[in-house]
Amino acid sequence: MAASTHTVTNQAPPLVGYDVYEADAALMAAIDRHVDPGRRAEAHAELGALGRRAGSAEAQEWGRLANDHEPVLRTHDRYGNRIDEVEFHPAWHHLMKQGVAGGLADAWSRPDGQVRRAAAFHVWTQVEPGHGCPLSMTHAAVPALRAQPDLAAVWEPLLTSRAYEPGLDKPATRKAGAVAGMGMTEKQGGSDVRANTTRAEPIADQEGAYALTGHKWFCSAPMSDAFLVLAQAPGGLTCFLLPRVLPDGGRNTFRIQRLKDKLGNRANASSEVEFDGTTIGWRVGEEGRGVRTILDMVAATRVDCVVGSSAIMRQALTQAVHHAEHRSAFGGLLVDKPLMRNVLADLALESEAATTLALRLAAAYDEDSESSRAFLRLAVPASKYYVTKRCTPMVVEALECLGGNGYVEESGMPRLLRESPLNSIWEGSGNVQALDVLRAMQRESGALDAVLTELGETRGADHRLDAAVKDFLTELSDLDAIEARARRVVERLALVIQGSLLVRYAPEEVADAFCASRLGGDWGHAFGTLAPSGGLSAIVERARPVRG
Repeated sequence: MAASTHTVTNQAPPLVGYDVYEADAALMAAIDRHVDPGRRAEAHAELGALGRRAGSAEAQEWGRLANDHEPVLRTHDRYGNRIDEVEFHPAWHHLMKQGVAGGLADAWSRPDGQVRRAAAFHVWTQVEPGHGCPLSMTHAAVPALRAQPDLAAVWEPLLTSRAYEPGLDKPATRKAGAVAGMGMTEKQGGSDVRANTTRAEPIADQEGAYALTGHKWFCSAPMSDAFLVLAQAPGGLTCFLLPRVLPDGGRNTFRIQRLKDKLGNRANASSEVEFDGTTIGWRVGEEGRGVRTILDMVAATRVDCVVGSSAIMRQALTQAVHHAEHRSAFGGLLVDKPLMRNVLADLALESEAATTLALRLAAAYDEDSESSRAFLRLAVPASKYYVTKRCTPMVVEALECLGGNGYVEESGMPRLLRESPLNSIWEGSGNVQALDVLRAMQRESGALDAVLTELGETRGADHRLDAAVKDFLTELSDLDAIEARARRVVERLALVIQGSLLVRYAPEEVADAFCASRLGGDWGHAFGTLAPSGGLSAIVERARPVRG
Protein backbone atom coordinates (compact mmCIF):
# COMPACT_ATOMS: atom_id res chain seq x y z
CA MET A 1 0.00 0.00 0.00
CA ALA A 2 1.13 3.53 -0.70
CA ALA A 3 2.16 5.58 2.28
CA SER A 4 -0.46 8.05 3.45
CA THR A 5 1.89 10.91 2.59
CA HIS A 6 2.34 9.76 -1.00
CA THR A 7 -0.18 11.98 -2.75
CA VAL A 8 0.86 13.08 -6.22
CA THR A 9 0.02 16.70 -6.91
CA ASN A 10 1.44 19.57 -8.94
CA GLN A 11 2.88 17.34 -11.65
CA ALA A 12 2.34 17.93 -15.36
CA PRO A 13 0.16 15.25 -16.94
CA PRO A 14 1.66 13.11 -19.72
CA LEU A 15 1.70 14.94 -23.02
CA VAL A 16 -0.08 12.34 -25.12
CA GLY A 17 -3.02 12.34 -27.49
CA TYR A 18 -2.05 15.59 -29.19
CA ASP A 19 -1.29 16.47 -32.81
CA VAL A 20 2.43 17.14 -33.20
CA TYR A 21 1.85 18.79 -36.56
CA GLU A 22 -1.09 21.06 -35.76
CA ALA A 23 0.63 22.12 -32.55
CA ASP A 24 3.49 23.57 -34.61
CA ALA A 25 2.33 26.91 -35.98
CA ALA A 26 5.63 27.62 -37.73
CA LEU A 27 5.59 24.28 -39.53
CA MET A 28 1.99 24.65 -40.67
CA ALA A 29 2.74 28.15 -41.92
CA ALA A 30 5.67 26.79 -43.94
CA ILE A 31 3.36 24.30 -45.65
CA ASP A 32 0.92 27.10 -46.50
CA ARG A 33 3.81 29.13 -47.86
CA HIS A 34 5.69 26.52 -49.88
CA VAL A 35 3.06 24.02 -51.09
CA ASP A 36 0.97 24.76 -54.17
CA PRO A 37 -2.53 25.98 -53.17
CA GLY A 38 -4.16 23.10 -54.99
CA ARG A 39 -2.25 20.58 -52.88
CA ARG A 40 -2.26 22.28 -49.48
CA ALA A 41 -5.39 20.63 -48.13
CA GLU A 42 -4.00 17.20 -48.99
CA ALA A 43 -0.65 18.06 -47.40
CA HIS A 44 -2.26 19.32 -44.19
CA ALA A 45 -4.42 16.20 -43.99
CA GLU A 46 -1.48 13.82 -44.48
CA LEU A 47 0.72 15.66 -42.01
CA GLY A 48 -2.11 15.95 -39.49
CA ALA A 49 -2.64 12.19 -39.58
CA LEU A 50 1.09 11.64 -39.06
CA GLY A 51 1.11 14.26 -36.30
CA ARG A 52 -1.67 12.51 -34.40
CA ARG A 53 0.21 9.22 -34.62
CA ALA A 54 3.37 10.95 -33.40
CA GLY A 55 1.53 12.41 -30.43
CA SER A 56 -0.13 9.14 -29.46
CA ALA A 57 0.78 7.23 -26.33
CA GLU A 58 1.48 4.15 -28.46
CA ALA A 59 4.08 5.85 -30.65
CA GLN A 60 5.79 7.45 -27.68
CA GLU A 61 6.02 4.05 -26.06
CA TRP A 62 7.64 2.68 -29.22
CA GLY A 63 10.28 5.37 -28.91
CA ARG A 64 11.00 4.45 -25.31
CA LEU A 65 11.12 0.72 -25.94
CA ALA A 66 13.36 1.05 -28.99
CA ASN A 67 15.94 2.85 -26.85
CA ASP A 68 15.56 0.74 -23.72
CA HIS A 69 16.03 -2.49 -25.70
CA GLU A 70 19.17 -1.86 -27.71
CA PRO A 71 19.94 -3.68 -30.97
CA VAL A 72 22.00 -6.84 -30.56
CA LEU A 73 24.68 -8.08 -32.96
CA ARG A 74 24.39 -11.74 -33.97
CA THR A 75 27.57 -12.64 -35.85
CA HIS A 76 26.74 -16.38 -36.08
CA ASP A 77 23.68 -18.59 -35.94
CA ARG A 78 23.31 -21.49 -33.51
CA TYR A 79 25.14 -23.82 -35.89
CA GLY A 80 28.20 -21.63 -36.28
CA ASN A 81 27.33 -20.11 -39.65
CA ARG A 82 28.34 -16.48 -40.10
CA ILE A 83 25.17 -14.38 -40.49
CA ASP A 84 26.14 -10.81 -39.47
CA GLU A 85 22.67 -9.76 -38.44
CA VAL A 86 21.46 -7.11 -36.01
CA GLU A 87 18.39 -7.90 -33.98
CA PHE A 88 16.04 -5.01 -33.17
CA HIS A 89 13.17 -4.74 -30.73
CA PRO A 90 9.74 -4.85 -32.41
CA ALA A 91 9.24 -1.20 -31.43
CA TRP A 92 12.02 -0.24 -33.86
CA HIS A 93 10.19 -1.94 -36.71
CA HIS A 94 6.91 -0.23 -35.74
CA LEU A 95 8.69 3.13 -35.94
CA MET A 96 10.28 2.29 -39.27
CA LYS A 97 7.03 1.04 -40.74
CA GLN A 98 5.19 4.22 -39.80
CA GLY A 99 8.05 6.40 -41.01
CA VAL A 100 8.24 4.71 -44.40
CA ALA A 101 4.45 4.77 -44.76
CA GLY A 102 4.49 8.46 -43.82
CA GLY A 103 6.69 9.30 -46.78
CA LEU A 104 9.96 9.99 -44.97
CA ALA A 105 11.88 8.28 -47.78
CA ASP A 106 9.63 9.47 -50.61
CA ALA A 107 10.27 13.00 -51.85
CA TRP A 108 11.37 12.53 -55.43
CA SER A 109 8.22 11.48 -57.22
CA ARG A 110 5.65 14.21 -56.57
CA PRO A 111 5.33 18.01 -56.68
CA ASP A 112 6.27 19.81 -53.47
CA GLY A 113 7.78 16.48 -52.44
CA GLN A 114 10.80 17.87 -50.61
CA VAL A 115 8.81 20.29 -48.46
CA ARG A 116 6.13 17.76 -47.60
CA ARG A 117 8.71 15.11 -46.84
CA ALA A 118 10.80 17.51 -44.70
CA ALA A 119 7.70 18.44 -42.70
CA ALA A 120 6.91 14.75 -42.18
CA PHE A 121 10.49 14.11 -41.09
CA HIS A 122 10.22 17.02 -38.65
CA VAL A 123 7.02 15.60 -37.18
CA TRP A 124 7.81 11.89 -36.98
CA THR A 125 11.39 12.05 -35.72
CA GLN A 126 10.12 13.88 -32.64
CA VAL A 127 8.89 10.45 -31.53
CA GLU A 128 12.38 8.92 -31.74
CA PRO A 129 15.22 10.41 -33.81
CA GLY A 130 17.42 7.30 -34.11
CA HIS A 131 15.37 5.61 -36.81
CA GLY A 132 15.49 8.85 -38.77
CA CYS A 133 19.03 7.90 -39.77
CA PRO A 134 18.18 5.00 -42.14
CA LEU A 135 15.14 6.91 -43.39
CA SER A 136 17.34 9.89 -44.21
CA MET A 137 19.95 7.76 -45.96
CA THR A 138 17.27 5.96 -47.97
CA HIS A 139 15.86 9.28 -49.11
CA ALA A 140 19.30 10.70 -49.96
CA ALA A 141 20.52 7.64 -51.87
CA VAL A 142 18.16 8.33 -54.77
CA PRO A 143 19.98 11.29 -56.37
CA ALA A 144 23.33 9.52 -56.03
CA LEU A 145 22.01 6.38 -57.74
CA ARG A 146 20.77 8.46 -60.66
CA ALA A 147 24.41 8.75 -61.71
CA GLN A 148 24.01 5.10 -62.79
CA PRO A 149 20.65 4.89 -64.63
CA ASP A 150 20.51 1.09 -64.86
CA LEU A 151 20.88 0.76 -61.07
CA ALA A 152 18.49 3.64 -60.43
CA ALA A 153 15.82 1.97 -62.57
CA VAL A 154 15.91 -1.06 -60.27
CA TRP A 155 16.47 0.57 -56.89
CA GLU A 156 14.65 3.91 -56.97
CA PRO A 157 11.14 2.37 -56.90
CA LEU A 158 12.21 0.23 -53.94
CA LEU A 159 13.76 3.10 -51.99
CA THR A 160 10.80 5.43 -52.54
CA SER A 161 8.23 2.76 -51.74
CA ARG A 162 5.99 3.31 -48.74
CA ALA A 163 6.21 -0.34 -47.74
CA TYR A 164 8.68 -1.45 -45.08
CA GLU A 165 9.88 -5.04 -45.32
CA PRO A 166 12.84 -5.87 -43.05
CA GLY A 167 14.99 -8.99 -43.19
CA LEU A 168 17.74 -10.56 -45.28
CA ASP A 169 15.87 -13.66 -46.44
CA LYS A 170 15.63 -12.60 -50.11
CA PRO A 171 17.04 -10.08 -52.58
CA ALA A 172 15.70 -6.56 -52.28
CA THR A 173 14.28 -6.81 -55.79
CA ARG A 174 11.77 -9.34 -54.46
CA LYS A 175 10.63 -7.04 -51.65
CA ALA A 176 7.88 -4.44 -51.57
CA GLY A 177 10.38 -1.80 -50.46
CA ALA A 178 14.01 -1.36 -49.46
CA VAL A 179 16.12 0.70 -47.06
CA ALA A 180 19.58 2.07 -47.84
CA GLY A 181 22.58 3.00 -45.72
CA MET A 182 26.05 4.26 -46.45
CA GLY A 183 29.62 3.49 -45.49
CA MET A 184 32.05 6.29 -46.26
CA THR A 185 34.15 6.86 -43.14
CA GLU A 186 37.36 4.94 -42.43
CA LYS A 187 39.65 4.96 -39.39
CA GLN A 188 42.52 6.82 -40.94
CA GLY A 189 40.55 9.49 -42.82
CA GLY A 190 37.38 10.49 -41.03
CA SER A 191 35.83 13.33 -43.03
CA ASP A 192 38.73 13.17 -45.49
CA VAL A 193 37.24 10.40 -47.63
CA ARG A 194 39.97 10.83 -50.26
CA ALA A 195 42.23 9.10 -47.74
CA ASN A 196 40.10 5.94 -47.93
CA THR A 197 42.04 2.72 -48.48
CA THR A 198 39.23 0.26 -49.29
CA ARG A 199 40.05 -1.30 -52.68
CA ALA A 200 37.73 -2.23 -55.53
CA GLU A 201 38.84 -4.61 -58.29
CA PRO A 202 36.71 -5.13 -61.42
CA ILE A 203 35.18 -8.60 -61.79
CA ALA A 204 35.90 -9.77 -65.29
CA ASP A 205 32.67 -11.58 -66.07
CA GLN A 206 30.20 -9.20 -64.38
CA GLU A 207 29.59 -5.83 -66.01
CA GLY A 208 29.92 -3.02 -63.49
CA ALA A 209 30.68 -5.39 -60.59
CA TYR A 210 33.76 -5.07 -58.38
CA ALA A 211 35.28 -7.06 -55.51
CA LEU A 212 35.80 -4.88 -52.43
CA THR A 213 38.44 -5.26 -49.73
CA GLY A 214 38.72 -2.96 -46.73
CA HIS A 215 36.93 -1.58 -43.70
CA LYS A 216 34.39 1.08 -42.77
CA TRP A 217 34.73 2.69 -39.35
CA PHE A 218 31.15 3.97 -39.26
CA CYS A 219 28.38 2.12 -41.03
CA SER A 220 24.99 3.10 -39.71
CA ALA A 221 21.88 0.89 -39.84
CA PRO A 222 23.74 -2.27 -40.94
CA MET A 223 20.52 -4.20 -41.52
CA SER A 224 19.67 -1.98 -44.50
CA ASP A 225 19.16 -3.70 -47.84
CA ALA A 226 22.00 -1.88 -49.58
CA PHE A 227 24.79 0.61 -48.93
CA LEU A 228 26.52 3.29 -50.90
CA VAL A 229 30.24 3.01 -50.19
CA LEU A 230 33.43 4.61 -51.44
CA ALA A 231 36.45 2.58 -52.52
CA GLN A 232 39.63 3.05 -54.54
CA ALA A 233 39.08 1.56 -58.01
CA PRO A 234 41.80 1.48 -60.70
CA GLY A 235 40.56 4.88 -61.90
CA GLY A 236 40.46 6.45 -58.44
CA LEU A 237 37.94 6.92 -55.63
CA THR A 238 34.62 5.55 -56.81
CA CYS A 239 31.09 5.08 -55.45
CA PHE A 240 29.57 1.59 -55.26
CA LEU A 241 26.19 0.09 -54.41
CA LEU A 242 26.71 -2.86 -52.07
CA PRO A 243 23.62 -5.04 -51.43
CA ARG A 244 23.37 -7.20 -48.32
CA VAL A 245 21.70 -9.97 -50.35
CA LEU A 246 22.98 -10.72 -53.85
CA PRO A 247 20.66 -11.12 -56.85
CA ASP A 248 20.90 -14.94 -56.62
CA GLY A 249 19.69 -14.86 -53.01
CA GLY A 250 23.06 -15.50 -51.39
CA ARG A 251 24.44 -13.26 -48.65
CA ASN A 252 27.02 -10.71 -49.69
CA THR A 253 30.13 -10.69 -47.48
CA PHE A 254 29.49 -7.96 -44.94
CA ARG A 255 31.38 -8.69 -41.74
CA ILE A 256 30.00 -6.66 -38.85
CA GLN A 257 32.87 -6.44 -36.37
CA ARG A 258 31.02 -4.68 -33.57
CA LEU A 259 28.29 -2.15 -32.81
CA LYS A 260 29.35 1.30 -31.65
CA ASP A 261 28.70 2.31 -28.04
CA LYS A 262 27.39 5.79 -28.85
CA LEU A 263 26.67 8.91 -26.85
CA GLY A 264 23.31 9.46 -28.52
CA ASN A 265 20.30 7.28 -29.25
CA ARG A 266 20.43 3.60 -28.46
CA ALA A 267 17.71 2.52 -30.88
CA ASN A 268 19.79 2.71 -34.07
CA ALA A 269 22.79 0.47 -34.64
CA SER A 270 26.04 1.97 -35.85
CA SER A 271 28.75 -0.52 -36.74
CA GLU A 272 32.20 -1.29 -38.04
CA VAL A 273 32.26 -3.55 -41.09
CA GLU A 274 34.89 -5.41 -43.11
CA PHE A 275 34.92 -6.40 -46.79
CA ASP A 276 37.18 -9.37 -47.46
CA GLY A 277 37.69 -9.49 -51.21
CA THR A 278 34.58 -11.56 -51.86
CA THR A 279 32.32 -8.60 -51.13
CA ILE A 280 30.60 -7.48 -54.33
CA GLY A 281 29.59 -3.93 -55.17
CA TRP A 282 28.23 -2.33 -58.35
CA ARG A 283 29.79 0.86 -59.64
CA VAL A 284 27.68 4.04 -59.36
CA GLY A 285 28.91 6.68 -61.81
CA GLU A 286 32.33 6.82 -63.38
CA GLU A 287 35.54 5.54 -61.82
CA GLY A 288 37.38 8.29 -60.04
CA ARG A 289 34.20 10.37 -59.63
CA GLY A 290 33.13 8.96 -56.29
CA VAL A 291 33.11 12.24 -54.39
CA ARG A 292 31.20 13.96 -57.17
CA THR A 293 28.68 11.12 -57.22
CA ILE A 294 27.90 11.29 -53.52
CA LEU A 295 27.70 15.09 -53.28
CA ASP A 296 23.95 15.12 -53.94
CA MET A 297 23.48 12.47 -51.26
CA VAL A 298 25.58 14.46 -48.81
CA ALA A 299 23.65 17.64 -49.54
CA ALA A 300 20.34 15.87 -48.91
CA THR A 301 21.49 14.34 -45.64
CA ARG A 302 22.90 17.70 -44.52
CA VAL A 303 19.45 19.20 -45.02
CA ASP A 304 18.12 16.37 -42.87
CA CYS A 305 20.64 17.31 -40.19
CA VAL A 306 18.99 20.75 -40.13
CA VAL A 307 15.47 19.30 -40.18
CA GLY A 308 16.35 16.69 -37.55
CA SER A 309 17.89 19.26 -35.22
CA SER A 310 14.90 21.54 -35.64
CA ALA A 311 12.66 18.59 -34.71
CA ILE A 312 14.65 17.89 -31.54
CA MET A 313 14.51 21.58 -30.65
CA ARG A 314 10.76 21.68 -31.21
CA GLN A 315 10.17 18.61 -29.04
CA ALA A 316 12.35 20.03 -26.26
CA LEU A 317 10.44 23.31 -26.41
CA THR A 318 7.13 21.45 -26.40
CA GLN A 319 8.02 19.55 -23.25
CA ALA A 320 9.25 22.70 -21.51
CA VAL A 321 6.10 24.72 -22.32
CA HIS A 322 3.83 21.82 -21.36
CA HIS A 323 5.56 21.47 -18.00
CA ALA A 324 5.41 25.21 -17.30
CA GLU A 325 1.70 25.30 -18.12
CA HIS A 326 0.91 22.73 -15.42
CA ARG A 327 3.55 23.24 -12.73
CA SER A 328 2.90 25.75 -9.95
CA ALA A 329 5.63 27.38 -7.88
CA PHE A 330 5.86 30.47 -5.71
CA GLY A 331 2.15 31.17 -5.90
CA GLY A 332 1.36 30.60 -9.56
CA LEU A 333 1.91 28.63 -12.74
CA LEU A 334 5.47 28.71 -14.03
CA VAL A 335 4.30 29.84 -17.46
CA ASP A 336 2.90 33.03 -15.91
CA LYS A 337 6.14 33.97 -14.19
CA PRO A 338 7.87 36.78 -16.14
CA LEU A 339 11.32 35.22 -16.00
CA MET A 340 10.15 31.76 -17.06
CA ARG A 341 8.10 33.36 -19.80
CA ASN A 342 11.28 35.05 -21.02
CA VAL A 343 13.12 31.72 -21.11
CA LEU A 344 10.31 29.96 -22.96
CA ALA A 345 9.94 32.78 -25.47
CA ASP A 346 13.66 32.71 -26.16
CA LEU A 347 13.55 28.95 -26.74
CA ALA A 348 10.54 29.42 -29.00
CA LEU A 349 12.43 31.96 -31.12
CA GLU A 350 15.29 29.52 -31.60
CA SER A 351 12.89 26.74 -32.56
CA GLU A 352 10.86 28.80 -35.01
CA ALA A 353 13.96 30.20 -36.71
CA ALA A 354 15.36 26.67 -37.15
CA THR A 355 12.08 25.25 -38.47
CA THR A 356 11.51 28.11 -40.90
CA LEU A 357 15.04 27.81 -42.26
CA ALA A 358 14.83 24.02 -42.61
CA LEU A 359 11.64 24.22 -44.67
CA ARG A 360 13.08 27.01 -46.80
CA LEU A 361 15.95 24.69 -47.75
CA ALA A 362 13.49 21.95 -48.70
CA ALA A 363 11.46 24.42 -50.78
CA ALA A 364 14.60 25.46 -52.67
CA TYR A 365 15.09 21.80 -53.59
CA ASP A 366 11.55 21.68 -54.95
CA GLU A 367 12.14 24.84 -57.00
CA ASP A 368 15.03 23.10 -58.79
CA SER A 369 16.18 26.22 -60.61
CA GLU A 370 19.67 27.52 -61.25
CA SER A 371 19.19 30.27 -58.67
CA SER A 372 17.80 27.89 -56.03
CA ARG A 373 20.69 25.48 -56.54
CA ALA A 374 23.12 28.36 -56.14
CA PHE A 375 21.33 29.45 -52.96
CA LEU A 376 21.53 25.94 -51.54
CA ARG A 377 25.25 25.73 -52.23
CA LEU A 378 25.86 28.25 -49.45
CA ALA A 379 22.70 27.96 -47.39
CA VAL A 380 22.93 24.21 -46.76
CA PRO A 381 26.39 24.08 -45.13
CA ALA A 382 25.79 27.38 -43.30
CA SER A 383 22.47 26.13 -41.92
CA LYS A 384 23.91 22.74 -41.10
CA TYR A 385 26.72 24.44 -39.20
CA TYR A 386 24.58 26.85 -37.20
CA VAL A 387 21.29 25.08 -36.49
CA THR A 388 22.92 21.83 -35.39
CA LYS A 389 25.19 23.74 -33.02
CA ARG A 390 22.29 25.65 -31.48
CA CYS A 391 20.42 22.41 -30.77
CA THR A 392 22.40 21.26 -27.72
CA PRO A 393 22.35 24.48 -25.65
CA MET A 394 18.67 24.85 -26.39
CA VAL A 395 17.85 21.31 -25.24
CA VAL A 396 19.92 21.88 -22.08
CA GLU A 397 17.87 24.98 -21.27
CA ALA A 398 14.58 23.24 -22.02
CA LEU A 399 15.60 20.37 -19.75
CA GLU A 400 16.33 22.85 -16.97
CA CYS A 401 12.79 24.20 -17.28
CA LEU A 402 11.63 20.87 -15.87
CA GLY A 403 14.07 21.10 -12.98
CA GLY A 404 15.02 17.78 -11.47
CA ASN A 405 12.14 16.12 -13.31
CA GLY A 406 13.96 16.81 -16.56
CA TYR A 407 17.12 15.13 -15.36
CA VAL A 408 15.58 11.68 -15.01
CA GLU A 409 15.25 9.26 -17.91
CA GLU A 410 11.50 8.87 -17.57
CA SER A 411 10.97 12.46 -18.67
CA GLY A 412 12.46 11.76 -22.10
CA MET A 413 14.60 14.88 -21.88
CA PRO A 414 17.93 13.05 -21.35
CA ARG A 415 17.28 11.11 -24.55
CA LEU A 416 16.83 14.38 -26.44
CA LEU A 417 19.98 15.78 -24.84
CA ARG A 418 22.11 12.78 -25.76
CA GLU A 419 20.91 13.01 -29.33
CA SER A 420 21.32 16.78 -29.67
CA PRO A 421 25.04 16.89 -30.67
CA LEU A 422 24.75 14.19 -33.33
CA ASN A 423 23.73 16.27 -36.32
CA SER A 424 26.60 18.69 -35.81
CA ILE A 425 29.00 15.76 -36.34
CA TRP A 426 27.23 13.63 -38.94
CA GLU A 427 27.99 14.52 -42.56
CA GLY A 428 30.90 16.76 -41.63
CA SER A 429 31.49 18.55 -38.34
CA GLY A 430 31.54 22.30 -37.84
CA ASN A 431 34.91 23.04 -39.38
CA VAL A 432 34.08 21.00 -42.47
CA GLN A 433 30.87 22.99 -42.98
CA ALA A 434 32.55 26.34 -42.39
CA LEU A 435 35.32 25.58 -44.86
CA ASP A 436 32.76 24.35 -47.37
CA VAL A 437 31.01 27.73 -47.20
CA LEU A 438 34.30 29.55 -47.83
CA ARG A 439 35.11 27.22 -50.71
CA ALA A 440 31.72 27.85 -52.33
CA MET A 441 32.06 31.62 -52.00
CA GLN A 442 35.54 31.57 -53.52
CA ARG A 443 34.83 29.16 -56.39
CA GLU A 444 31.17 29.70 -57.21
CA SER A 445 30.35 33.39 -57.54
CA GLY A 446 26.70 32.70 -58.21
CA ALA A 447 26.24 31.15 -54.77
CA LEU A 448 26.86 34.39 -52.86
CA ASP A 449 24.81 36.35 -55.39
CA ALA A 450 21.86 33.98 -54.85
CA VAL A 451 22.01 34.43 -51.07
CA LEU A 452 22.26 38.22 -51.39
CA THR A 453 19.24 38.17 -53.69
CA GLU A 454 17.34 36.25 -51.01
CA LEU A 455 18.40 38.74 -48.35
CA GLY A 456 17.44 41.60 -50.63
CA GLU A 457 13.79 40.60 -50.29
CA THR A 458 13.75 42.24 -46.86
CA ARG A 459 16.09 45.18 -47.42
CA GLY A 460 14.75 48.16 -45.49
CA ALA A 461 12.22 46.13 -43.48
CA ASP A 462 14.28 46.03 -40.26
CA HIS A 463 17.26 48.24 -39.49
CA ARG A 464 18.90 45.57 -37.34
CA LEU A 465 18.73 43.04 -40.13
CA ASP A 466 20.13 45.58 -42.60
CA ALA A 467 23.03 46.31 -40.25
CA ALA A 468 23.75 42.62 -39.76
CA VAL A 469 23.86 42.02 -43.51
CA LYS A 470 26.26 44.94 -43.84
CA ASP A 471 28.46 43.48 -41.09
CA PHE A 472 28.46 40.12 -42.87
CA LEU A 473 29.63 41.74 -46.11
CA THR A 474 32.31 43.63 -44.20
CA GLU A 475 33.62 40.31 -42.93
CA LEU A 476 33.93 39.15 -46.54
CA SER A 477 35.78 42.29 -47.58
CA ASP A 478 38.70 41.32 -45.35
CA LEU A 479 40.12 38.09 -46.77
CA ASP A 480 43.23 38.06 -44.57
CA ALA A 481 43.18 34.97 -42.38
CA ILE A 482 39.56 34.37 -43.34
CA GLU A 483 39.93 30.64 -42.69
CA ALA A 484 40.55 31.36 -39.01
CA ARG A 485 37.40 33.51 -39.04
CA ALA A 486 35.32 30.99 -40.97
CA ARG A 487 33.02 30.07 -38.10
CA ARG A 488 32.32 33.73 -37.38
CA VAL A 489 31.48 34.35 -41.04
CA VAL A 490 29.23 31.31 -41.33
CA GLU A 491 27.38 32.05 -38.10
CA ARG A 492 26.58 35.55 -39.34
CA LEU A 493 25.44 34.16 -42.68
CA ALA A 494 23.05 31.70 -41.05
CA LEU A 495 21.67 34.36 -38.70
CA VAL A 496 20.92 36.89 -41.42
CA ILE A 497 19.16 34.23 -43.50
CA GLN A 498 17.06 33.26 -40.46
CA GLY A 499 16.35 36.91 -39.70
CA SER A 500 15.30 37.61 -43.27
CA LEU A 501 12.93 34.64 -43.29
CA LEU A 502 11.31 35.63 -39.99
CA VAL A 503 10.92 39.27 -41.03
CA ARG A 504 9.15 38.07 -44.17
CA TYR A 505 6.99 35.32 -42.75
CA ALA A 506 6.75 35.23 -38.94
CA PRO A 507 4.38 37.23 -36.71
CA GLU A 508 5.68 40.69 -35.89
CA GLU A 509 6.49 39.88 -32.28
CA VAL A 510 8.60 36.87 -33.33
CA ALA A 511 10.56 38.75 -35.99
CA ASP A 512 11.09 41.77 -33.75
CA ALA A 513 12.38 39.75 -30.79
CA PHE A 514 14.66 37.68 -33.04
CA CYS A 515 16.20 40.69 -34.74
CA ALA A 516 16.61 42.58 -31.45
CA SER A 517 18.34 39.68 -29.74
CA ARG A 518 20.23 37.70 -32.39
CA LEU A 519 21.06 40.59 -34.72
CA GLY A 520 20.74 43.76 -32.66
CA GLY A 521 22.89 42.73 -29.72
CA ASP A 522 20.13 43.10 -27.11
CA TRP A 523 20.71 39.62 -25.74
CA GLY A 524 22.82 37.96 -23.07
CA HIS A 525 24.86 34.78 -23.18
CA ALA A 526 22.07 32.53 -21.91
CA PHE A 527 18.49 31.88 -22.94
CA GLY A 528 15.96 33.99 -21.11
CA THR A 529 17.73 37.33 -21.59
CA LEU A 530 15.33 38.89 -24.09
CA ALA A 531 14.32 42.51 -23.57
CA PRO A 532 10.97 42.45 -21.70
CA SER A 533 8.02 43.27 -23.95
CA GLY A 534 4.36 42.55 -24.34
CA GLY A 535 5.16 40.27 -27.25
CA LEU A 536 6.77 37.55 -25.13
CA SER A 537 3.42 36.18 -23.99
CA ALA A 538 2.25 35.91 -27.60
CA ILE A 539 5.45 34.08 -28.56
CA VAL A 540 4.94 31.53 -25.78
CA GLU A 541 1.27 31.14 -26.66
CA ARG A 542 2.26 30.39 -30.26
CA ALA A 543 4.56 27.60 -29.00
CA ARG A 544 1.98 25.80 -26.86
CA PRO A 545 1.56 22.13 -27.80
CA VAL A 546 -2.17 22.25 -27.15
CA ARG A 547 -3.82 25.56 -27.99
CA GLY A 548 -7.41 26.58 -27.53
